[in-house]
Amino acid sequence: MTGKIPGDGERSEIKIKICGLSRPEDIDYVNEARPDYCGFVIGVPSSRRNVSIETLYRLRSRLSDQVTAVGVFVNAEPELPVRLLREGVISLAQLHGQEDEAYIRKLRALSGISAGKVIKAFSVRSREDVERAFESSADMVLLDHGKGGTGESFDWSLLEGRRYEGKEEKPFFLAGGLNPENIPDAVRRCRPYGVDLSSAVETDGRKDREKILAAVAAVKNMERRIQ
Repeated sequence: MTGKIPGDGERSEIKIKICGLSRPEDIDYVNEARPDYCGFVIGVPSSRRNVSIETLYRLRSRLSDQVTAVGVFVNAEPELPVRLLREGVISLAQLHGQEDEAYIRKLRALSGISAGKVIKAFSVRSREDVERAFESSADMVLLDHGKGGTGESFDWSLLEGRRYEGKEEKPFFLAGGLNPENIPDAVRRCRPYGVDLSSAVETDGRKDREKILAAVAAVKNMERRIQ
């Protein structure tokens, strides 16, 4: 890890990120639940969780300072995440497309940010995918089953030997198919830096207050049990 990660401390806790917020009430739910991170899908019309820049500003102004805002992008022109990082609208840029090492270098150069701001998402279907993810120059990686928001998990045994213990390992988020019931098992088996949930905290395609509260409680309870 090459820089301090926003929202991190002397790392012993598992972090939780609630992704795909798109409505004012979604912000109210996370302000109440207090996950470590929340994510906004920006400029991705194909996603039902997509928000416009104008909506992003409105939602972000409603967000508690105790929750770190993450912008989620898919093959965006780098100037967009750079602008939002510079303005402080988001604290991290999460890349979910085919962004390569050259893209990450350009994002850093344009923003003037050397480290601590970039998450790169990877689809995991084999151990080679895991190795490729951890070779990324991104500050953190997100490991998922597919494109994100599918509600499916990948084979967690592929992460054997990749536990994040808060030393010099690259922090990783575990995503896909997580819910309050299986989070404890996922954390015990994989020991990620954090977990990322989206569809699992929705009902009929909308963020659900009770599910968000339950998911955050499950992670916080897990923290107390593993410390």
